[in-house]
Amino acid sequence: MDSMLAKWKSRDFLVVIVFLQLTVYAMVFFDVPVARQVIGFIYFTFVPGFVAIKLLKLDKLDVLETVLLSVGLSVAFLMLAGLFINEFCPLFGVSNPLSLTPLMIILNSFILFGGVLVYLRSEDVRLLGVETIRLSPLALLFIVLPILSVLGALWVNAYENNSILLFLIIAISLLFVVGVISKKFLPPKLYPLAILMIAISLLYHSSLISNYLVTFGSDNPVEYFMFKVTENNAHWSSVSMYPWDAGYGRINSMLSVTVLPTIYSSLLNMDATWVLKILYPLIFSFAPLALYQLWQKNLGEKRAFIATFLFMAQYTFYTEMLGLNRQMIGELFFVLLLLVVLSKEMKPFNKIMCFIIFSVALVSSHYALAEIFLLFISLTWISLVAMKRPSRNITVTIIIFFFVVMFSWYLYTSNAAVFDNLVSFGNYVYDQLDQFFNPAARGQTVLRGLGMEASPTIWNTFSRTFAYLTEFLIVVGFIGLVSKPKNIHLETEYLMFAVMAMAFLVALIAVPGLAETMNMTRFYHILLFFLAPFCVIGAEVIVRLVSKRERQLGVSILMLIVLVPYFLFQTNFVYEVTGSDSWSLPLSKYRMSALRYGTLGYIDGYSVFGARWLSKNVDVEHTQIYADIISRDFALTIYGMICRGYVETPTNTTRMVTNGTLYLGQLNVVEGKIVDIYHHWNFSELSISFNDLNKIYSNGGSEVYRSTITIPGV
Repeated sequence: MDSMLAKWKSRDFLVVIVFLQLTVYAMVFFDVPVARQVIGFIYFTFVPGFVAIKLLKLDKLDVLETVLLSVGLSVAFLMLAGLFINEFCPLFGVSNPLSLTPLMIILNSFILFGGVLVYLRSEDVRLLGVETIRLSPLALLFIVLPILSVLGALWVNAYENNSILLFLIIAISLLFVVGVISKKFLPPKLYPLAILMIAISLLYHSSLISNYLVTFGSDNPVEYFMFKVTENNAHWSSVSMYPWDAGYGRINSMLSVTVLPTIYSSLLNMDATWVLKILYPLIFSFAPLALYQLWQKNLGEKRAFIATFLFMAQYTFYTEMLGLNRQMIGELFFVLLLLVVLSKEMKPFNKIMCFIIFSVALVSSHYALAEIFLLFISLTWISLVAMKRPSRNITVTIIIFFFVVMFSWYLYTSNAAVFDNLVSFGNYVYDQLDQFFNPAARGQTVLRGLGMEASPTIWNTFSRTFAYLTEFLIVVGFIGLVSKPKNIHLETEYLMFAVMAMAFLVALIAVPGLAETMNMTRFYHILLFFLAPFCVIGAEVIVRLVSKRERQLGVSILMLIVLVPYFLFQTNFVYEVTGSDSWSLPLSKYRMSALRYGTLGYIDGYSVFGARWLSKNVDVEHTQIYADIISRDFALTIYGMICRGYVETPTNTTRMVTNGTLYLGQLNVVEGKIVDIYHHWNFSELSISFNDLNKIYSNGGSEVYRSTITIPGV
């Protein structure tokens, strides 16, 4: 293989920037379908960060680091420049600063100014290192995976036929097997490509199964709501519109789901739904790629590849995360911060600049991740100082900086909703301490993870067995590395991060209520940032104990025996092909009960059109709206744009007020089910008398009723 390193004159670099800007202006001016979205997304998601890299003279980075930092710096640029535009343009009479014209002019001016600064240095501009390697047929197959994913999801939507998606999951499994066993078919230099393609495929196979948002039971509805408020106003307000609901306030504080999607929607002329269903998963797919880069520097390419597959194979990655748009963006910055902190190639000034940018971006993207990051770097610094091994990478200065930025942002935006939330969670955990000896206080997910919950079927038993094996290998690897490290040279800071992660995992299990503050599944997903590689190390420890020959092959085989079935169970592939109870919307929605897929956040078209009609034809702010919790939290919040505080959930004791409006979604109309927070009941059990109601809207799957009878005593 011959290695080539392209260099351009700074003048040529500036010419390219100008050419790209003119192209984007043309695509936007003529509103060229597809081209505007594709070219615009690539330009705004890669070019600003690449210009920043050249300004910082980060020329010692390899190709993968350059790509990752380009994406991270570009997304951070859009968020922070968008905040600047939002705050300063109104001072000059621009009432809609986040509309197309101000964004195009100012963002492109910033980018062009950066290009001019690079030009004025009169130095050669070093581009990406390019390796002249041949793509093997297997590598080309990895590129086909996202195509299969998109086609499979569309096929499910159109015909409720999951055959393409089933084939996709088998293909990912087989390609992973061949990639682990044979370097000939998948050279290590192609591991990043394989990881990116697998990540995109898994994310799209879930996100594209409907023409509407699928929440997967997470915070997507309120995120979408605050995004649309910002988009409709073309301005972000740091003051929450609904101070009585802390959930709206917390999410309104996050630029990742207010300013950032508004910028993409405006620049690319994309509907809000598709911004979150297409662009956000695509950006998030770089997070596992960044983890691979972090791990391969410390553990080698093959270990990092296998660990990254474990991270992506876990169910949370391609389900729950798709309902947490702010966390998807936040996780990218979280990993990039780890890369920056542990980098040996960056000069001190460049490291500080990148740390500042990514810190502010993380703080304004996801509050829980920012709190976890602060906790980890603080405890790591304290531990290393106590051990008299102070770190050059983690200093008290960067800890103080991060602390000040975090608490300043959380105190002075959205009525300090995030800060109040942190305090309330702390009080909740404190109040639960008297339940220390009650296992149920840890939550159902923790009990299941510890094997303290009975399996409903034999297939669930097999699934949990493979999940327990991954956990067992992580523990073995952690103990083996800490006690007798061999052939592994981890950065001291990373090893301390791993110790903190393991201690945090123990705390989640031991402390009542702690796991419930953000769901154990999300906590475990985050802790895999540090613990996933120990699964591979654990396999090495076991193979070393039982064999003295062909240890590398033995580790590969053991990993495949554990991870491939784990992946097939996590995707619910096994449940689908065996006809067992499945929770996979992409694979099994066609045979699910409406109650189940409704609970998972699947929104049907009837409910969407009913919610839109209600919001347009009823004065929701001055009328009491009644709807069950699924309709309230999903269809009405997302597509009706109705604050959940205006909606009361009916029960078997509810009496509607005069002129109250009752909304019924498909689950209510077709299935006859009413869902509350803790239980559900049949529609016939409602105490609401339909003899006193007038039907004012119906589309066959959604209905709206108006009460015209005065209820005595109300």
